Parts: sequence; structure tokens; C-alpha cells
Amino acid sequence: MEKVNLKNFDFKELENWVKEQGWQKFRAKQLAKWLYNKKVSSFDEMTDLSKDIRNQLKEKADINALELITFEKSKEDGSIKFLWRLHDGHTIESVFIPEKGHNTLCISTQVGCAVGCKFCFTTKDGLIRNLTTAEIVDQYIQSQRFVGLEPEKRISNIVYMGMGEPLANYENVKKSVRIFTDDKMAGLSNRKITISSSGIIHQILKMYEDKEFPQVRLAVSLNAADQKTREKIMPISETNTLEDLMKTLNKLPVKTGYRIMLEYVLIKDVNDSPKDAHKLARLIGKNKKRYKVNLIPFNPYPGSPYQRPDKERVDQFHKILWQYNIGAFVRWSKGQDISAACGQLRKKDLETSFITKASLNKN
Repeated sequence: MEKVNLKNFDFKELENWVKEQGWQKFRAKQLAKWLYNKKVSSFDEMTDLSKDIRNQLKEKADINALELITFEKSKEDGSIKFLWRLHDGHTIESVFIPEKGHNTLCISTQVGCAVGCKFCFTTKDGLIRNLTTAEIVDQYIQSQRFVGLEPEKRISNIVYMGMGEPLANYENVKKSVRIFTDDKMAGLSNRKITISSSGIIHQILKMYEDKEFPQVRLAVSLNAADQKTREKIMPISETNTLEDLMKTLNKLPVKTGYRIMLEYVLIKDVNDSPKDAHKLARLIGKNKKRYKVNLIPFNPYPGSPYQRPDKERVDQFHKILWQYNIGAFVRWSKGQDISAACGQLRKKDLETSFITKASLNKN
């Protein structure tokens, strides 16, 4: 009999599975507490369950979807990049980012990516497969277990900005969000979860129209303020044009406090000129209260044809947007000393073809 991973279940599904085993309904709450509150790694740690139930659980279910291969910790800012192995041998990355007043986890949703952004390291291998719900959720559970369960180390923010296009793995991403925001499970705030998309218009509309998809924040990778430039660096713009994308975003029903984030990776001599800044301001136009702009200086990686603009250029771009009263913020990449580009640690591992388990020495 094939085992099920309990982290693939939302709470209703967990309750149904418990009933199928002939157990009382309250066992679902017990299991959820151990998985999402205590964040245990084995059934033996579930001490308020009888030995008989624990033995049955071992026979029928799993609770770990990932295995930690290695990690790198930044000496500059304390961020930690994790490399996880999946059951089929593929690998993915997550990044723990300590920030002032809160901690964020950047998670992956796919092995590889099919979108094909020219400046992105992850897309080099194309799309291999979608992650399961359990593989998405377990990045949060195992990362939190690794950094510690003390209140000051609590991961309160999750950003779907790692490997892959989240909305191309729609159902598993939706269920993972339901698990993250369910008070009987992970219990995170909807406002602290952000889904980043390359701008797949029909999937963005689907998310906003789907009553079963919890209201979370949306971030869209814009990266250019004109169709020609965006098409050059983001081929997806050929079918999801900049004009159609902005029309869609301008009409979305955005709740107070849920401004849409426009992510703009600044690439030297591609999209970082003052002219580009003015074009971006005009593109936003009268809808400036609807958006927040995240300016992200490009994160170089070996073999990339692109470069990062110097700080003066970034500051000039930023200043122009503020002159239009557009809320814009510069987000310098964290962990630049630890294979910072998303997918780089995975690539390093694949290239060496030499995998060693992490010592888990956190020093």
C-alpha cells in the first residue's frame, strides 16, 4: 500500500482521512498540532497518540517530503539558503531571510521553470515538474525547525518567489496557501503571504475569482515599461502583453492594505535608464495608490550576459519614481555571498554530482 503524505491534506481532507482510518474526528486536530505547531519530524514525537495509532501512522503515512542536502549561511545578513532533495532525487531551494521585526521564507513551487525569463538562473533547465502540496508546505516546516522554534525566529512571512512560476502550479499552490492560512494548521496571516507571478493573465484572474483561494498579496514581475523591452527579456510577454497585463491589474478588486507589488529587476543598459523610469511612471499613471514598486538590482551569476547597475544609477531611477509620488523601494538581494541567484546552489550541486548530507552544524 502506497503511503500518503499528511502535508498534502488541507484540514477537511485530513479530517476525512482520519475518519477513513476508523479514528475519532479530534485526531485530525492532534495531527495538525504536531505537524504545524510543534513541527515534529516523526510520528514517535506525537506523544498524546497511543502507540497503536502511531504504529498505524508509520505504516500508512509520511510527514516528511524533503531531505536537507546542504545549506549556506550568509555572513553579511544571516540569510540561509537551503538545498532540499525530493523523493525522486530532484532538488529545490528555499531561502530564510531575517528582517527587522520579522522573518521571511522564500519558497519554490516547481523544479525548474518554463517561463524562460532571459535574466533568470532557474529557467536554464526548463521545467522538470511541479511540486506537490507537501513539498511546498514542508519547505516552511523544515526551515522553521532548522532555524529554531523560539518566538524571535518565527517565520511569519512567506513569499512564493523561489524556483518556478507559482500560478503554473495552481492547485498545489492554492492548497498550500489554504494550509498556511488555516488557524487549525499553520495559522499564518493572509497579509504576510505573497505570490509572485511572471504575469500569466488568465491565471491571475483565476486566482482573484476563485472563492476557495485565500486573499493574499500579489507581486508581478514587470521588469520593463514597454512591450519591446519586456518581450526581449521575458518571452511570456509575447502572449501576455504588457498592455493586457496592466489593463488586468488595473481592474483587479484590491482590498485596502493589499497593494499589488510590481517587481522590477534593474539590469544595466537594458531597463535602468532615466527614460525607463519615466516610462514606468507613465505606465502606472493615475493608479499609483494601487501599486508598490520593488526595484531589485540584478543579481549576477556565472555566465550571465547581464550586469547589475551601479548604485548611483539605481538611486536615480528610484528618485524619479518618487518624484511621481509612486511608492518605490529598492530591494538589494540578501545573501549575496551565498550563491545568491535563485537556483545557483542547486546548479552547483548538479555540476559537481557530489551530494553530501549537511552536517547541520549551524555555526
